[in-house]
Amino acid sequence: MLAALPVHAQPLRVMTFNVRLLTPNDGANNWDARRDLVVAMLRAEDPDVIGTQELFKRQGDEIVERLPQFVWFGEGRGGGDADEHMGVFYRKDRLRVRESGNFWLSDTPDVPGSRTWGNLYPRMVTWARFERLADGATFTLYNTHLPYRDSDEPARLRCAELIRDRLAKLPATERVVLLGDFNTTTESRVYSSLTNSLTDVWTAAPERSGPEGTFHDFTGKPERRIDWILVRGMKANRVETVTTHREKQYPSDHFPVIAELELAVR
Repeated sequence: MLAALPVHAQPLRVMTFNVRLLTPNDGANNWDARRDLVVAMLRAEDPDVIGTQELFKRQGDEIVERLPQFVWFGEGRGGGDADEHMGVFYRKDRLRVRESGNFWLSDTPDVPGSRTWGNLYPRMVTWARFERLADGATFTLYNTHLPYRDSDEPARLRCAELIRDRLAKLPATERVVLLGDFNTTTESRVYSSLTNSLTDVWTAAPERSGPEGTFHDFTGKPERRIDWILVRGMKANRVETVTTHREKQYPSDHFPVIAELELAVR
């Protein structure tokens, strides 16, 4: 069992999860119908840290109200709290935040709500540098959600290049996790740009389970693998596409992805 392992051997459990935004158009799949299943899934999977996409403040607050071992932070993509967040959740009994912040995927990344490159909506990264309480090991996490239209591929590439350039400014020894909904396939230039310096845990982990695809539109039948966990300075031991459901109800229109990463003290 995990608790029996020495601290340095315990895996860091990292999840990416597009929770599906608050919208009245989802009918039987609206947030109020899915919320308890989301909470049950997170309780069962027990991640240490989660990068979410499409999260509204109400959703984040309702999750931590039911799972008080977590706290969350983030800012709306337009600035403030009124819009979708790249909300980051973490176990407060396992991790602490040393630094955190946001930047926007635009020509003016430090301007909240800024958008260029033809983006229909503001796109952003919420990031944090974490320390594991048990042993002091640290890592930096970036969480993002790239634009979704087929015509947005040039904008997605500009977004990826900005993220890549920001990551390149971190110390070479810094452990890095980049995760999110990238809205493109592994055949894209976005993927090749990012995996030139980062490792895709889905392809690298020796143990893999669940379907390869992640977006399923509430059908349970995934189409494309657009939700990724990419790392630097860490070894992926296991990765799973989580298909938790109750009859025809799913937590979201995306399957979450969870990875177990080695985070030994250097």
